[in-house]
Amino acid sequence: MGGNSNTMMLIAIIVVIAGMMWYQSRQSKKKQGEVQNFRTNLKKGDPVATYSGLIGVVEEVDLDADQIVINSEGTLSRWRIQAVTEPPVVPNYVSDEEYEREQKEKAEEADSDAAKNSDGIADADYVNPADAQDNGIETVKSEESDKDDTDKKDEPAK
Repeated sequence: MGGNSNTMMLIAIIVVIAGMMWYQSRQSKKKQGEVQNFRTNLKKGDPVATYSGLIGVVEEVDLDADQIVINSEGTLSRWRIQAVTEPPVVPNYVSDEEYEREQKEKAEEADSDAAKNSDGIADADYVNPADAQDNGIETVKSEESDKDDTDKKDEPAK
C-alpha cells in the first residue's frame, strides 16, 4: 500500500516536470518566431542594436546573404543578420528636483480640490446617514433596502 502511493507521487512529479519542459519549449519557439519575424521585416531607417552593443539605424538589408548594413553615428558597418536585435529601451531620466516639483504640484491640486468640497464630507460611494443629517444633506433610501426591511418584519423571530 505504501509503495503504490510512492509510485503515484513519482508519476505526478514526472508529469509536472514534463509539463514544465513542454511549456518552456513552447515559449522558446514563440520567442524565436518573433525574432525571426523582426529580422525578416527590417527595412532602411529601422533602429537596431547588435548583441555586442552597437546601436544604429538600418541602411541596407540583404536577406539572401543574411547581412545587414548599420549606420551608427555616421559609420557604416556590415553585420550578420543573426547578430541584430531590437534596440534597448532607454528610460526617460527624471531628476530628483523635477520629481519633487511634480509631487508638490499634485499635492497642491489635491488640496485645492478638497477646498472646493467645503461641505465637510469626502466624496465617496457611501455616506453615513447620521453624518449626512448632521451636515444637512438629504439621504434617499433605495427601494431594495425598503423591501429588505419589510421582509425582515414579515419573518418570525427565531
